Amino acid sequence: MPVALNPRMNMKLPIAIGAAFLALHLASGLESGSAPGSTARPSPNPSSGPITRGQRVFSTGHSYHFAFPALLTEITQSAGIADSSIVGISSLGGSRVIQHWANQAAQEALTAGAVDVLTATPIYLPDEGVEKFAQLGLAHNPNFRLLMMEFWLPFDQYEPRNYSHGPAGSPTEFLAPPAKVDRSVATAAGLRKIHERYFREMDELVVGINKKLARQVVFVVPVGQAVIALREKVIAGKAPGIKTQQEIFSDYLGHPNAPLRVMMAYAYYAVIYRKSPVGLPVPKELGPGPDAKALNRLLQNLAWQAVIQNPLSGVTAH
Repeated sequence: MPVALNPRMNMKLPIAIGAAFLALHLASGLESGSAPGSTARPSPNPSSGPITRGQRVFSTGHSYHFAFPALLTEITQSAGIADSSIVGISSLGGSRVIQHWANQAAQEALTAGAVDVLTATPIYLPDEGVEKFAQLGLAHNPNFRLLMMEFWLPFDQYEPRNYSHGPAGSPTEFLAPPAKVDRSVATAAGLRKIHERYFREMDELVVGINKKLARQVVFVVPVGQAVIALREKVIAGKAPGIKTQQEIFSDYLGHPNAPLRVMMAYAYYAVIYRKSPVGLPVPKELGPGPDAKALNRLLQNLAWQAVIQNPLSGVTAH
């Protein structure tokens, strides 16, 4: 198990919550044209271009990701996609994807063909859970996609040993994280440099799994790229209502405050539905402040640009 770095990393939503969502979904027959209890899809998703039909999403993730399901629901509904559904949630602080593989509800949902999209949030690689979920999901649903969130590095550093638990002198020796991080000195160029290895390893994992499966099943949600772009805007004084880089994080580790949570959800929406979020209304998360509309538009644009600039997202401008 990864070491909990601070009290926030110990936050957990019961893993069994996925079972409740799945049971509700199977009982209600949410799919258009399907009988109650049926998980059959009437037709495949288009191979390219926008997806207009609501997708059935199973969310797995660590504490950077906890706010995602509710935000995605709000955003998709505001976009007029009324038949979208969150069919399950597995949330574990500080988790690797393989830890969510132990969630019986997640495996049952995929085996039943009840999941179109599963989210995965690797902290560091390797993480065999990504390939396991991709194989299982595809075996039971030809529409299945696994969306792997590329996130931003904890403590503004690439250091997997912050999440290890091995003895001193071993390759997995635990290294205590910094007690404080001065994000005010970060530059966009510097952030790209420290994220370079992380982004590259993510891309290599996605390409490798898709090659094994002989089709693109795993896609990247490039939130980390969007975060760097937002921090660049903050540095330039062009982020409405945000004066410092630290304001978009709730602590030194890097848990997201409202702007990051919203931008993350927009990036997911863009990849799931292959649609731009630009122009959607301000979500409740950003509040009614005087800068909310301008900030919302910026977050939408940054998320969309990050998605369409990454070929592994499967989304192109249209």
